[in-house]
Order: sequence, then structure tokens, then C-alpha cells
Amino acid sequence: MRYAQGGGLTPGEQAKRGLLWWEVAERFARGDRTEDIARDYRVTARSARRWHHTWHTKGPGALRSRAPIAVERLNPAQWDRLERALKRGPLAHGFKDEGQGWTLKRIKLLIGRLFHVGYTVQGVWKLMCRRGWSAQVPVRRALEQVEGVFEVWKAEVWPLVKPPRATWAPTSASRTKRARV
Repeated sequence: MRYAQGGGLTPGEQAKRGLLWWEVAERFARGDRTEDIARDYRVTARSARRWHHTWHTKGPGALRSRAPIAVERLNPAQWDRLERALKRGPLAHGFKDEGQGWTLKRIKLLIGRLFHVGYTVQGVWKLMCRRGWSAQVPVRRALEQVEGVFEVWKAEVWPLVKPPRATWAPTSASRTKRARV
């Protein structure tokens, strides 16, 4: 039951996952081993043992999925509109520094402008991860970068700049006495 690389589950996926508790409870009632359940549901054996203990002490209803801690404040239509706005880029929304791209703070401000909904920066991060967005690095390379220049610098200049390697011989903290070898 681990999350995909895209992050957490969407509300629809959470509802689908919420029904798995019944399946797990039935398997415990049949006497299936916790290791088998852990493997089938892609969780750790410890989680499966914890589920078994909860099922055994509190009954199958205790395995029911709890509601998410925070309810998503954007409905699907708003989310689609936000994605279109993000694809247009920060410059189209009045952010002057195009080179920086989208930051969490800028996305937070954009959500506030478009939908009058408040999110924290951490909330924006969780929202974006839940919807499959991730931190990105620029695809473009600097215009000034010329192919092969770095390799030449590394081969010719760096050996002159880098400090010498430390020797294996012990050194002395005293300025007047030499170290004994």
C-alpha cells in the first residue's frame, strides 16, 4: 500500500483504498499469515502485524481507513485551472524573474489570487506532491556555456588551484620543533 512516486493519494484513490480494510479483515479471519498479507498489500511485516493486533483486539471495524487529516480545498475543476495556469509560466502571472520558475511561495500566491483559498507553503508542497508534481531543475543550459570548456578548465586550471594532498607523515603543532618520525 505504499504511495506511488507521485506522492500521496487523491481523494478518489483514498476512497478506493478505504475498502481494502474489509478484504484484510476477511484474510485475518481465514487465518492467512501476516507475512503473506504484508507481501500482497506491499506493506512492511510490522504494519501487517499491527493490523492483525488491531483486528484481534478491537474488531474488523477498527481497520477502517480514517479520513485524511486535511481535506483538499480545490475541487477538480479548480485543480485543472491551476495546472493550466502553472503551464503558462510565472511570467504570464506577473512574476518578473522568469529564470527562477515556479516556487512554492509563488504557487501559494497564485492559488490565493485565482481561488481566494489560503494554503501554507508546506500545504502547497503536499498538494503538488499528491497530484504528481515534483521539484524540477531547469532543462535549459546557460547560453554562455560552451561545450568542452569545462573539461579544459578541469584538466588545466584545477590542478593549479586545488590544495595539495595531505601527506601521510605526522605534522607538529609546534613552530620550532620538527615532528618525530
